[in-house]
Amino acid sequence: MALFDWQERPVAVLQDGGVIGPDERLPWPETAAMGVQHVIAMFGATVLAPILMGFDPNLAIFMSGVGTLLFYFVTGGRIPSYLGSSFAFIGVVIAATGYAGQGLNPNIGVALGGIIACGLLYALIGALVQSLGTGWIERLMPPVVTGAVVAVIGLNLAHIPVKNMAAGNFDSWMQLVTFLCVALVAVFTRGMVQRLLILVGLALATLIYLLLANGMGLGKPMDFSGIAAAPWIGLPKFTAPVFEVGAIMLIAPVALILVAENLGHIKAVAAMTGRNLDPYIGRAFGADGLATMLSGAGGGTGVTTYAENIGVMAATRIYSTAVFVVAGLMALVLGFSPKFGALIQAIPLPVMGGVSIVVFGLITIAGAKIWVDNKVDFGNPANLLTAAITLILGTGDFTLHFGSFALGGIGTATFGAVLLHALLRRHT
Repeated sequence: MALFDWQERPVAVLQDGGVIGPDERLPWPETAAMGVQHVIAMFGATVLAPILMGFDPNLAIFMSGVGTLLFYFVTGGRIPSYLGSSFAFIGVVIAATGYAGQGLNPNIGVALGGIIACGLLYALIGALVQSLGTGWIERLMPPVVTGAVVAVIGLNLAHIPVKNMAAGNFDSWMQLVTFLCVALVAVFTRGMVQRLLILVGLALATLIYLLLANGMGLGKPMDFSGIAAAPWIGLPKFTAPVFEVGAIMLIAPVALILVAENLGHIKAVAAMTGRNLDPYIGRAFGADGLATMLSGAGGGTGVTTYAENIGVMAATRIYSTAVFVVAGLMALVLGFSPKFGALIQAIPLPVMGGVSIVVFGLITIAGAKIWVDNKVDFGNPANLLTAAITLILGTGDFTLHFGSFALGGIGTATFGAVLLHALLRRHT
């Protein structure tokens, strides 16, 4: 099997209910609706990550669409995934560029060179996996490790909605209202409404916020002036990369974090769908690496398969790759529409926070599901200690500094899980 087999495609089998597999799809109107939900699920993180690094958010959206479509074609449409801005790059990009946190990053070109190098390393790892098989990766990252890494991603991000997306008591209550709306839609509705639980729950919570804040003055009113002022069509701001050895040395190792992250995501999807996706792991790594290189070449962030969208799949039980083709195309269009970006940004922050609580929680549970589905034996001290220490490292954002390079919580948890299990299993 070639690494990049552009001809191999799954046959889309039309389905209208139950679990929808990767090679199946709903009727096109429902597929389009699911595509909208996946765009919304990725939007918050895909926009937040570039803002934190001083990148152009609209370009990040555009590149996420390009990367998602590239991923679909390179993997032959076998793995349902959305590629969005990776949070793993934030710390190293800030360190490499000296970004002060306001406006566009003046040294963005230096970061882009490092992102391209990272994507190249990632793609080469994918080619190696495709040539040698997945055995060596799976020995380094058995289910106890990948499950812990996936769970850590959700836990590590939990502080963002809980601590940073609620400015006061009213906002905290609105977060509660939002995740209750999503939960009630998930449990007490049926059919397509239930499958669109994130989108419907967000819409209901936004209407409640509008009534309480704009109508009754209980919170900060929603501001629609940005929507009116934003143009319908506008070009993203493309930027050329600059290659500096120091930045490359800082940013390129992020590829190892992306490998663990992507492997965990693939294992989670395989567990949820009951499909053997191992033959496509090398392709997935290569596709993600190429997408990261392409994004960096145009001025975008490094990308990764999105656990947020895996959380949506877990909730809806729709794993159709056709949904992600639609989502990718929507992102391409929306990347050229500043008005859409203004519309999404008008959604109250606590409402987005409530949705994030749901999605990050689903990511965490997806990691636990890997343990359950693979019958990980926690009576084995090697497995028990690997999982226990990894979860705390990631949740507590344990950070190690190597000169100017900082390895944050997700990184220390990822490398810690791999190294700790390799060390401990020799003695059990």
